[in-house]
Amino acid sequence: MTHDHDLVLRPTAAQTRAALNPPPGRTGGDLVVETLAGLGATTVFGLPGQHALGMFDALRRGGLRYVGLRVENNAGFAADAYGRITGEAAPLLLSTGPGALMSLAALQEAAAASAPVVAIGSQVPVAGLGGGRHGYLHELRDQQASFRDVVKSVHTVRTQSQIPSALAAAWKSALTAPHGPVWVEIPQDVLVAGTAIPVVTYLDATPEDVVPRPELTAVAADLLAKAERPVIIAGGGVVRSDASGKLLALAERIAAPVVTTFGGKGAFPWRHPLSLQSWLEDRHTTDFLEDADVLLVVGSGLGELSSNYHTFAPRGRVIQIEADAGKLESNHPALGIHADARLALQALLETVGVREDPDAPARVAAVLAKVRDRLAAQGLDLEQRVVAAVREALPDDAPSFWDMTILAYWAWSAFDARRPNTMHSAQGAGGLGYAFPAALGAAAADPTRPVLAVSGDGGAMYSLAELATARQHGFDVTWLIVDDGGYGILREYMTDAFGEATATDLTRPDFVALAGSFGVPAALATPDTLAKDLAAALATPGPSVVVLPALLRMFEPTHL
Repeated sequence: MTHDHDLVLRPTAAQTRAALNPPPGRTGGDLVVETLAGLGATTVFGLPGQHALGMFDALRRGGLRYVGLRVENNAGFAADAYGRITGEAAPLLLSTGPGALMSLAALQEAAAASAPVVAIGSQVPVAGLGGGRHGYLHELRDQQASFRDVVKSVHTVRTQSQIPSALAAAWKSALTAPHGPVWVEIPQDVLVAGTAIPVVTYLDATPEDVVPRPELTAVAADLLAKAERPVIIAGGGVVRSDASGKLLALAERIAAPVVTTFGGKGAFPWRHPLSLQSWLEDRHTTDFLEDADVLLVVGSGLGELSSNYHTFAPRGRVIQIEADAGKLESNHPALGIHADARLALQALLETVGVREDPDAPARVAAVLAKVRDRLAAQGLDLEQRVVAAVREALPDDAPSFWDMTILAYWAWSAFDARRPNTMHSAQGAGGLGYAFPAALGAAAADPTRPVLAVSGDGGAMYSLAELATARQHGFDVTWLIVDDGGYGILREYMTDAFGEATATDLTRPDFVALAGSFGVPAALATPDTLAKDLAAALATPGPSVVVLPALLRMFEPTHL
């Protein structure tokens, strides 16, 4: 009898000859590039540094496309977006010490949003590893310790023979649900030394499926079929596992209203009669969710933003499907099902019975009407016009990336993403500067569609250097910058909390002129011309900037 673990791939005669006679001039850096190609990578992001030059030198001999950004953190955001758009792991090449540490905020966002990024950093020479103080350039006592609390897994290489296996293990970790960033570090001398190791041609790093336990899905199906008022909360896990179709089928089978989290935008049709849309920061939605006798939470940990700042207190039975075991029942007691959202929804579809509820659409419509009435009473016409203008200008299949800015906070609740996996924001970790470099990564992933980035003027200042990247590569990205004179949302928070704001007003450049200095066309818009100006920019190939001077306000919170 032959078992799977007894099977070994037999090399062909040609492979044997090639292995016995590897081409000259290869280094440890070539092993990195060859391994990434063997794992299926086609594009890498990053920024060169002295210790990492062995990897970058090998890029000219390999077949990988290199997209270099101007700041390591921005390169990490670009890799994050590439992973979100493609569902594939995005390699990120970094240097030791300062270069590596500059990526941490981007890797935190990738971890929070479950974006598969394989960050590969150099290290001081092997002799300097172990925490001694040898005085090497960029030396840290324990570089990987800075990453261990951020990434899914850490992989350290000390010899060239370890490179293929370490990268394969990291690749598998990044792509096993829940997706996430991983860290690999390779000493400088290992990267630059010549190697006689055969050319890497293929590695199997197939991620493991996170399969639901059948006894748990049987209980969940029974609860949902017998529920009087079931409701579904769909999170980012539904989008990442490409399970939107299965979510729709389940919701219609059991007549359950669906609300999507901010990370789950597009997981459910916005205009569907059962769609509660994304108004999670509205108390009317919170009340409706609390009234459910069975609440199915798919692909969400019900964190701060998904629970109306932890004011949500479910009264019914909660079923939680989550690929990250650490999020199961982390905020609310539940029937916890550790599984990929797609596999769990498929299991439910195979077992749950049909449930009739002709009143469900009317109850959904009543909640949405209350939301509209609440907003109408606050005099927020400008903000809703701007959201509508962006929606009008953006093609349905075009991805958009949103920074931490007031317009993005509106979009979390009010923007119709229309398609799964088209709206992304930095709401996972909440750092500034995400939108524009992430949009560049999305453009690298799919050059057939225009991409929109949305920033405030404060967040835009983090990413201005990447206008050069956009110009260099000709990426089809339109950058909308809403200029309100500073950190608008922090100004609003501080004024509400303390009576006045401090350190939130900023001196800004002339964004239109600045974009022009990079050779990037730019336009100055008004709320009345925004839809037209954005549409024109999105329809013109290559990078562009649209600047909207506007002082936007947030709708009143309901969690206080």
